[in-house]
Amino acid sequence: MLNSTMEDKNVKMLTLYSEADTQHLAAQLAALPPLSGSVWLAGDLGAGKTTLTRYWLQALGHSGAVKSPTYTLVEPYSIQQNDDSIKPVYHADLYRLQDPEELSFIGFDEYLDEPNALVIIEWASRADSYLPPPTMFIDMTLVKLSCDYRRRAKHKA
Repeated sequence: MLNSTMEDKNVKMLTLYSEADTQHLAAQLAALPPLSGSVWLAGDLGAGKTTLTRYWLQALGHSGAVKSPTYTLVEPYSIQQNDDSIKPVYHADLYRLQDPEELSFIGFDEYLDEPNALVIIEWASRADSYLPPPTMFIDMTLVKLSCDYRRRAKHKA
């Protein structure tokens, strides 16, 4: 279940205990007034950045597959809105980026400049000197439970 552990005007920390919690957070993000600009997802490998994005795109109305853009760098999506307009969403993964200037070679600025577009960027820190500030920043941390804790929790149930 979601657990709000710290909240102020600009920062909200949540603890997600399961994939269902990640799906619930994605639904909450999709319910916000339509976002445009960039959302940066930070966190270690395996923290759930792509999983959050997958559920977020589904909550926005995307019904197809959501692939990790690790090798393609950017995966584009066109999501039909309730008013029949199309919401452009780009899911980027900059983990393999060697130099931020590579983004200019692939025309990444066009994604950021597209009106009404939402650009969800994993590993944006690899190009933070190149990218404009994000509309939203989500820092994900994976907390692993020890085997002893899991065994104790299982026995208490």
